[in-house]
Amino acid sequence: MSPPRQRQSHRDALLDAAKSLLRERDYGNITARDLVAASNTNLGSIGYHFGSKEALLNEAIGQALEEWTDAIGHATRGDPGGTPMERMRNTWRAVLDEFEQVRPYFLAFIEALARSAHSPELAEQLATHYERQRERVAGLLGEELDPDMAERIATLVIATTDGLLLQSFVDPGRRPRALELITATGKAFAAS
Repeated sequence: MSPPRQRQSHRDALLDAAKSLLRERDYGNITARDLVAASNTNLGSIGYHFGSKEALLNEAIGQALEEWTDAIGHATRGDPGGTPMERMRNTWRAVLDEFEQVRPYFLAFIEALARSAHSPELAEQLATHYERQRERVAGLLGEELDPDMAERIATLVIATTDGLLLQSFVDPGRRPRALELITATGKAFAAS
């Protein structure tokens, strides 16, 4: 006899439903009723676990972006004996060349960011997501860096990534490929 299957918690069911809906719809077009229908929960569960629909959606966005960061970290560590330039190429390839998998979440993040200008609670939640991302990215940079330096570099990497992803929404045909960025960066550093 196999062990009994554990039921998914309402919190987890809501997060999974939110991630699924964010892949299909715009942030502003997802209703609380959509979330409870997709999660097989009730309206009270949203308030109980997250406080608001927006907080739930932002948590789902944060989780999806953290999963993407972990995938980037995996790509970076793919060749531990590689040179720093090879590791950087692998990282940018994962970020730019595989962008379509995270595109719906990043678009939702942009929408949430705009809404956070009018909601201190949402702004605080997004700031917490950025803090977690900085810690994750700093951890991927390796133990040879001083923790303060790793955090500063992580901030730069996240800002650069966000900027490149924003540009890809405005002008997707001109989104640079990883190899183009690495080549240009290598030439710039070699010239200095």
